[in-house]
Amino acid sequence: MQVRPENPLIVQGDGKVLVETNHPRYEEARDFLGRFAELEASPEMLHTYRISPLSLWNAACAGMTTEEITEGLRDLSKFSVPGEVLDTIRDTIERYGLVRLVPHPERPEELLRLEFATGYVAKLVTRDPSLRELLVEDGRRHFAVTQGHRGIFKQRALQANWPVEDLAGFLPGEPLEISLRDTMRESGQPFAPRPYQREAAERWWQDGKPSGGCGVVVLACGAGKTIVGMVAMELAQTRTLILATNQAAVNQWIREILDKTTLTEDQVGAYTGETKEIKPVTVATYQILTWRRSKNADFEHLHLFEDEDWGLLIYDEVHLLPAPVFGATAALQGRRRLGLTATLVREDGREGDVFSLVGPKRYDLPWQVLEQGGFIATTSCHEVRVPFRQKEQERYERAPENEKFRLASANPAKMDVLAELLRKHADDNVLIIGTYVDQLHEIARRFNAPLITGKTPHDRREVLFEQFRSGKIKLLVVSKVANFSIDLPDANVAIQVSGTFGSRQEEAQRLGRILRPKEKPAVFYTVVTANTKEQKFAMKRQLFLTEQGYRYHIEERQAV
Repeated sequence: MQVRPENPLIVQGDGKVLVETNHPRYEEARDFLGRFAELEASPEMLHTYRISPLSLWNAACAGMTTEEITEGLRDLSKFSVPGEVLDTIRDTIERYGLVRLVPHPERPEELLRLEFATGYVAKLVTRDPSLRELLVEDGRRHFAVTQGHRGIFKQRALQANWPVEDLAGFLPGEPLEISLRDTMRESGQPFAPRPYQREAAERWWQDGKPSGGCGVVVLACGAGKTIVGMVAMELAQTRTLILATNQAAVNQWIREILDKTTLTEDQVGAYTGETKEIKPVTVATYQILTWRRSKNADFEHLHLFEDEDWGLLIYDEVHLLPAPVFGATAALQGRRRLGLTATLVREDGREGDVFSLVGPKRYDLPWQVLEQGGFIATTSCHEVRVPFRQKEQERYERAPENEKFRLASANPAKMDVLAELLRKHADDNVLIIGTYVDQLHEIARRFNAPLITGKTPHDRREVLFEQFRSGKIKLLVVSKVANFSIDLPDANVAIQVSGTFGSRQEEAQRLGRILRPKEKPAVFYTVVTANTKEQKFAMKRQLFLTEQGYRYHIEERQAV
C-alpha cells in the first residue's frame, strides 16, 4: 500500500472521505470534493464527506469525468484509494445514459422511445415492476413511454438507480422576442452579464441541443441568479413562466426584467395573491400556485402551468419547490426548465426529484471563487455561544425534550450579546434575523427597531425595505421572510438569534442577505445557547457553508 502522510485525505472503503482541516492543502481538497461529494460532518479538525450516486451524477452532468475524480483522489490521499471505491465511482458515473429517452420516429406526439445501452440493461429495466407498468410495447423490439409519463418514469427510474438521459427535446412555446439591454433603463448605466452568468446560461442551453434547456444553476446568493435567468430567456426567445418565493421576489424579478431587457410593462405580469395578470412573461409565487380552499380541495391556480403555451419555466430558489409544483412539473416535461438556487440541499430529501423533473446540475461556481473575484462580499462567520443564567438552566433541564430547542433559542441572555454587537456595529447596516416572533417583538421593543414578520402588510414591508436601502434606518428586525429573495444590497451585518432546527438551506439563505458586494466586509453572527440542543443543530446548519469554504469563529461567553 502506498503511504503519503503529507496528504490531507483518507478515503474509506465505505465511500466516506476524511479531510484534515489544518492541512496546507485543505482548501484544495475541499474545493475538489465539493464538486462530487457531500459534506456530512464538520467537527473542527476532521471533516467527513460522503460520495453518493446523486452527487456523482450531478458532477457528471456538470462536466466532471471519472478520470478527473479518481486522479484527484489519488493525488490528495494519504493511502491508496480502495479499489472498490474507484470501481463504484466508475460504475455509478457510467450508469448515467444507459437508459435514454428519445423522440419516437413514428408517433412523436404520443410516445417517447426508450433506448438502452445493451440488451442486458433493457432486460433489467423492463423487468422492474415499478417501471414496467409505465412501459408501452413499441413493435417487436422496442419499448416506449407516453408523453404524459415522461416525468414519472424518470422519477421512478432514478429511484431504481437508472438515471435517465432525456434527449426527447422540447416544445418551442409561443415565440417572444427578448434581448438584453446595453444600458439599464432606470440608471442609464452600462449593463452586461458577468462572464460566469453568461457561461452558466450557455451551459444550461447547450446550443439548443435536445440534451440542453433543462437543469439547475447553482450560484451564491447575491451572485446574480436573476441575470442568469434573463440570459436564458434571451437564448430561448419564448413565453416564460417564472416561479418565485414571495411577493417581494416577484417584484424584484419584474423590476430587473424591465430594467435590463427590451421587454415592456405590457409584456411582463405578476400572478400573486394580490394580482392575477397573465402576460408573455409572467412571474408567480409558489404560494398562489399551491393555494386551495381546504386540505381536500383542488389547487385552484395550478392551471397556470397548462393554460399558456410556455416555452420556458424558471424555478427561482428551486430547493424550495413545493410538492404540488413537483407534480405539475412532472406533467410538463415537454417545456424547457431552469432551476436557480444557492444550494441543492433540500431538507425533505427530494434532491432526486429536482434532478429528475427540473434537470441535473449544469453549473456550479464555489462561493469562495466568487468572493475572491469580488462578485460577492468578503464575509466572516462567527458563532457566539451564550450560557443560560441559573434560573433558565434549571428550567431547560426540567423541560421535555420537545421543548428544549425553543427554550435554548429564546434564551434571555442573548439580549446582552445583541446589545454588545449593536454597539460594535453602530455604523453598519444590520439585520437581526430570527424564527420565533415573540422573541423578535421583544428585540424590536428593546432596541427601538422596526420589525417585519409574515403578518406585516406588503406595502409596509416595501416602505421599510426602501428606508433600509436608502440609509434612513440602519437596523431592521426580520422573521423568516428574510430567508428568501430580499434585495437589501447595503446590509453588511446579519445577526441570527434563532433558526429552524438544523436547516442548512436556511443558514445559506440568511448569509445570502449580506453577500452583495460593498465597500465594507460582511459579518454574519449566529447567537446560540451553549451546551444545548440549539448548539448541536447549529453544527448541522453550518455544514453547507463550511463546504463552500466558510469557517465559523467560535466565541464563548461566560455566565453572568
